[in-house]
Amino acid sequence: MKVGKKHYRAVWMKGKNVYLIKQNLLPFDFKILKSKNYLQTCKAIKDMITRGAGSIGATAGFAMAQAFLEAPKKSFWKYIEKAKKDIESTRPTARDLFNATEKVFFVGKNSKTPVQAAVKEAQAIADFYIQAGKKIGEYGNSLIKNNSNIETHCNTGWIALVDYGTALAAIYIAHRKKKKIFVYVDETRPRNQGAKLTAWELKNEGVPHVIIPDNAGAFLMSQGKIDLMIVGADRIARNGDTANKIGTFEKAIAAKEFNIPFYVAAPISTFDINCPSGKNIPIEERSEDEVLFQTGLTDDNKIKKIRVCSRGSKAYNPAFDVTPAKYITAIITEKGIIKPTQKEIKKLLS
Repeated sequence: MKVGKKHYRAVWMKGKNVYLIKQNLLPFDFKILKSKNYLQTCKAIKDMITRGAGSIGATAGFAMAQAFLEAPKKSFWKYIEKAKKDIESTRPTARDLFNATEKVFFVGKNSKTPVQAAVKEAQAIADFYIQAGKKIGEYGNSLIKNNSNIETHCNTGWIALVDYGTALAAIYIAHRKKKKIFVYVDETRPRNQGAKLTAWELKNEGVPHVIIPDNAGAFLMSQGKIDLMIVGADRIARNGDTANKIGTFEKAIAAKEFNIPFYVAAPISTFDINCPSGKNIPIEERSEDEVLFQTGLTDDNKIKKIRVCSRGSKAYNPAFDVTPAKYITAIITEKGIIKPTQKEIKKLLS
């Protein structure tokens, strides 16, 4: 996607350095972080400088490649194995992170030229996400009728999947094909990825939209203002249960109540065939400060963090929830659209 007149990926690697769009500054400022080693890249994942399952996966792959480039000859594999554990400890819920580190690690491990093989595999993973996003968008577009009103949750755009995106990819293609669509953007508290990131992307793309409070979805559905809902995923279990940004589950319940199609868009790298159900998906708990404080832009164009909750109160901050498969109409992948059943998922991944 373009920012201004220049095309960007959400994350890329050049030489030994990894470059990342600082998503935590958007939409107020657009800056690139240059990460010089795998530990800096780990911090970028943990601090959500980069986020979104696909971009996390690509970044993790690049971090693993950096570890291969940095590892000393005398303790090469000991360094690599420690790096793998460090990278995988940054964000526990997103399957793409583990998928990427495992691929880069084992490709390097089984090559006569481990460093070159690891770097090549990391680049291939990033390229995979771009192609997957494009195909997901094409399949997703087939589900969007002209004059559709679509609700989204969190950010599923190009900055979340290196390029193109998942749920937003379908919206972008529908828009480019001149379909009349309107997007209701859940703000997605506590980090406001919808209000800050999705709305910013849609504005850049020229897609008509409005930001809504997270708790307005059911009300809009009851008024007949939502025709379908499309969300992303951070991990999909073998039985179709899906982990996504906190707040997704309650939207799925509301959609089912009002007979509104509820779609999940994700590449096959997000599926975890070794995870039987949503009960087995680890849920990341983040700092209470994300609830107690908010970051915004002052009138004099300075980014400022302020407390928005009662002093002395504590906060509980689960980053994800799990939507049971029975609430999901279908899953949109780069290989096609499937029902969220163990049989369909097994066939998809075979």
